Amino acid sequence: MERLQKVIAYAGIASRRKAEELILEGKVKVNGKVVKELGTKVSNSDVIEVNGIKLEKEDKVYFLLYKPRGVISAVTDDKGRKTVTDIFKKHVPERIFPVGRLDYDTSGLLLLTNDGEFAYQMTHPKFKIDKTYIARLKGIPTIDGLKKLQRGIKLEDGKTAPAQVSMTSFDTSANKAICEITIHEGRNRQVRRMFEAIGTPVVKLKRERFAFLDLTGLNPGEYRELTKHEVKLLRVLAETGKID
Repeated sequence: MERLQKVIAYAGIASRRKAEELILEGKVKVNGKVVKELGTKVSNSDVIEVNGIKLEKEDKVYFLLYKPRGVISAVTDDKGRKTVTDIFKKHVPERIFPVGRLDYDTSGLLLLTNDGEFAYQMTHPKFKIDKTYIARLKGIPTIDGLKKLQRGIKLEDGKTAPAQVSMTSFDTSANKAICEITIHEGRNRQVRRMFEAIGTPVVKLKRERFAFLDLTGLNPGEYRELTKHEVKLLRVLAETGKID
């Protein structure tokens, strides 16, 4: 027996958090009856429907995308803008969704999958999966400003976890700089808000690395499937905090 939201997530319908929302909204049926209890457990013999569609198990798939700027990190968009899943539609039959998100104006490494448990492990702050960004800034951060980011800086939704941050280059005449920053949280527009908090707003942002993964060999809009070994290593990293 497994919790209903976990089964929905495993089936690739949505992340576990989204699955919980669907249950609470009365959009999930088990054996023809609407279920709104998050603690409900189901077996392999139970018939589950989400939004009137019978749940079918899919093979798990895992992709690494070089997300271009100007694309939404979502499955659908009510404004009709291009989403990251649109890039896969012609070639990937599984119902995949992005692991976390990158802002509309942010480019770089984004994972997509139909494995809700994997997505949870990759995004929840308690698993401390590092994400590294390159930020082009308006202004030049002070040493004190960088130290604030390294210690954790107070934002409107709370203090951030300590970040690894360094300034890789700067131009005093143009009043601009480039910084590399590594965080393991994933709050909305977090990196942009962190640099704004020290007075150096982000002009351009790119995620270069996700844990040990990078964008080698890919151009914006291109993707590749993760190897079984890479998926295994990511799981081990989430569960133990290290890989050999």
